Amino acid sequence: MKDLFGKAILDYQTNNSPEDLITETSISEEDEMSVAYLFRSYNEMPKLEQKALQLAKGRTLDVGCGAGSHSLYLQNERNIDVTAIDISKNAIEACTLRGLEKVKVQNILSLENEKFDTILLLMNGTGIFGTLKETANYLQKLKSLLNPNGQILIDSSDIIYMFDNDEDGGKWIPGDNYYGELTFKIRYKNETEDEFPWLYLDYNTLQNAAFANGLQCELILEGEHYDYLAKLSL
Repeated sequence: MKDLFGKAILDYQTNNSPEDLITETSISEEDEMSVAYLFRSYNEMPKLEQKALQLAKGRTLDVGCGAGSHSLYLQNERNIDVTAIDISKNAIEACTLRGLEKVKVQNILSLENEKFDTILLLMNGTGIFGTLKETANYLQKLKSLLNPNGQILIDSSDIIYMFDNDEDGGKWIPGDNYYGELTFKIRYKNETEDEFPWLYLDYNTLQNAAFANGLQCELILEGEHYDYLAKLSL
């Protein structure tokens, strides 16, 4: 990967002429995303993210931390022992520059010999699963990293609303795959990232997957736009 997402984050942090990211999915047109949004303060975050940060406790892992805004709040405002990981080298460099103490370039699937009380996956945390088929692998890995009374706080959206109603009020959903399986494209400063899979899970599907993998699943909060925060535990 060209790590364009991370490049945008690092450009913003170092004031290196940052530009908007251009995102496009398999079911939506190009859209502009301001990199500044990734640097938002706690007060600027959606209620779902605020709630997750309120519930975080003990040794915490922030998966796919991006610009590190969630971890910074936990470290600086709540004095929580938080480790932030991301597969983006550039994003991790920006996190370090922002003052995060425990950060590393790390794929969650290859993290070993660690245990946490809280694992955070926010800003469509199910996205990194990629496909419905891969969800079990990720849930088993997350489960293996939990302390006995630990919790996984994860958010996503039911994107059924993206599919047009037909005349009978039903939904037209293309293809044979689960409707939350998308492919994403990112463009930044005239460079284009390779397409990658990104998964949106409706709550019932997440709950079924959790149960199938030996995890409890609790709906914590619903957002204003088909989004939700869930808690998984042993």
